[in-house]
Amino acid sequence: MKYFKFPLASLFAASFLLSCVNKTEVSAQNSVETGKPTADYKPAFDGQTRIKAVKTSTPISIAVINKKLENPWAISVMPDGRFFITQKGGTMVILLANGTLSKTITALPKVDDSGQGGLLDVTLAPDFAKSRMVYWAYSEPQSKGVLLAIAKGKLSANETSIENQTIIYRATPAHTGKLQYGSRIVFDKNGNLFVSTGERSDKNIRVQAQYLNSSLGKILHLTPNGEAVPNGPFAGKSNARPEIYAYGLRNPDGLAINLATGELWEAEFGPRGGDEINLIKPGKNYGWPVITYGTEYSGQKVGDGIQQKAGMEQPVYYWSPVISPGSIAFYTGNITEWKGNLFVGALSGSHIIRLVIKANKVVGEERLLEDKGERWRDLVTGKDGALYGVTDGGNLYRIAKK
Repeated sequence: MKYFKFPLASLFAASFLLSCVNKTEVSAQNSVETGKPTADYKPAFDGQTRIKAVKTSTPISIAVINKKLENPWAISVMPDGRFFITQKGGTMVILLANGTLSKTITALPKVDDSGQGGLLDVTLAPDFAKSRMVYWAYSEPQSKGVLLAIAKGKLSANETSIENQTIIYRATPAHTGKLQYGSRIVFDKNGNLFVSTGERSDKNIRVQAQYLNSSLGKILHLTPNGEAVPNGPFAGKSNARPEIYAYGLRNPDGLAINLATGELWEAEFGPRGGDEINLIKPGKNYGWPVITYGTEYSGQKVGDGIQQKAGMEQPVYYWSPVISPGSIAFYTGNITEWKGNLFVGALSGSHIIRLVIKANKVVGEERLLEDKGERWRDLVTGKDGALYGVTDGGNLYRIAKK
């Protein structure tokens, strides 16, 4: 046996180099985000951003089951496992569970599909199997601009039209801009609606996210007829809309209820940096545009450039640089390690994010399907336990356990 001798200094040098390599590898594995933040802002607490990376161990299969959708915006699962999908230009389609086109629904209200407008979210009533009621959101052209409208109607027997269409709510004031309508609709356990609204982007109107006499930049709590749910946090207060449930939001395109806890979660776009995940509580102020972890698109600070203020809620989690959260969904399918995880459809990020949440804190993050180069517009768990997602490219994906 041969022995090799090394000078003591060389051993120390080798040990130092190995230590550096190990630290570099560990650092690279600490977070899925490796890009430079858009601003040198410090999180309010540990784990608020760039949490440690996790990786799915369950083998999964990925398939595109429809490649011919036209700018799909939202997807809901029907009681029999089929899919009900809105298309930005103003039509709805029903697909079979295997992705095959079954029905096309036209003769819907006129939409302004310029900019970020169009036919937006769709949600089926909890008793849809009996009532056949459909609720949807769209950008409605007005004489003084465009606004977010919430409508309802009954799916016809032949599934090619919506009968007795009624607008139940309009998010006012209208605005001439064509950005940031928000617009997700979810039902609570009592059959009432939570509706998210955007603050319409422009500096002269986005401040209304802080106004309680405006519908913009809010989470609203509405009855199926579009009235304020009784005894809301601002009921009976002067100069406040009783339907407001929470406020201070920018562009909340993600809204979901965690069925395990009954809690309402929201995702919203930051400006340049500062995309957020929030746990929504009644009456709370989520800060926009007073506090944010983002900057103006010019790189200048937003307002006073502050991230924390008394009386304003902190996001549970945020991203910088942005990933553009187009939707969120709590997974309820048959992949055990995914159950209860929050999935986020990233638009500019071009991937699906899996967030592991414990005690309302994000403890792990994973990026999925990064190689597909898709803008993920909406996500849902199917009746078969698979995760389904629609993309701006017109595709419907099925992500399932092998």
